[in-house]
Amino acid sequence: MNSEIKNMLKQTDPNLDLRDRVREVVQNLTLYGLSNTGFRDRAVFYGGTALRLFHGLDRFSEDLDFSLRSPDPDFEFDEYLPDLENTLSSFGIRMEAKVRQKNVESTIRSAFLRGNTKELLLEMCPDDVPKGILGTDITKIKFEVDIDPPPYARFERMSSAVPFLYTVDLYDLPSLFAGKLHAVLCRKWRNRVKGRDLYDFLFYMARDIPVNMEHLEARLRQTGCIGPDCVFDRPCLLGMLEDRLAAIDYAEAKKDVIRFVNRPDSLNGWNGESFVNISKKIRTAEYR
Repeated sequence: MNSEIKNMLKQTDPNLDLRDRVREVVQNLTLYGLSNTGFRDRAVFYGGTALRLFHGLDRFSEDLDFSLRSPDPDFEFDEYLPDLENTLSSFGIRMEAKVRQKNVESTIRSAFLRGNTKELLLEMCPDDVPKGILGTDITKIKFEVDIDPPPYARFERMSSAVPFLYTVDLYDLPSLFAGKLHAVLCRKWRNRVKGRDLYDFLFYMARDIPVNMEHLEARLRQTGCIGPDCVFDRPCLLGMLEDRLAAIDYAEAKKDVIRFVNRPDSLNGWNGESFVNISKKIRTAEYR
């Protein structure tokens, strides 16, 4: 086994499902591989996986989300994928990188890595491959880029030594929080409430992270969640959150997130009243 891969696997959370630990290794390799291309100069990392890998979010996050630094309708993934495949191959990881073609026009460009689950497990942890893994089982990791990002996000540069030293630009924490609040308020959950959004919301609240209100307002206006005549301020935000949080089916929300967390008992206090009460403590970021 490649020594770097072995060390990376050791650093993943042992409480995670082994397949998720393997996915997290590939996530790190993907970030490292993209950092060595021109992609780093064009895109910024954000979302739940950014929060986990660089700020210690204690739940597993599946996808890699990026935003262009400025809108570019002509952006395409294709030019970066061969270099990404070569990086993975240099660590003994065989995965195919492909652009995902969408039937509906969207401002999100998607691609994914696809590899044989059994081969990945045999390469990374040959002594611990679970029984029942079929030779046809496939591991996919999706990564997406917003090519029409709303304005006013702030960025910060951070470094990782996994697998080797590299730097990546991320949304700063108040801007990440703005993106998460937008998801809480506007995501179309239909019959499946995304409890992961609520879990991440509590992560920010527990650390007293303020929200980038300008960026949140831009997101809300871009997606039509607030109209052009809405005066968006903190009282407006709190009112929107109260309406949304009070209406959630928390039993369904817990079902969504429970497999991704180490402490299922941390979900015991989830109810509308508690979420509404904690939301009243939101602070707004003051950039100077």
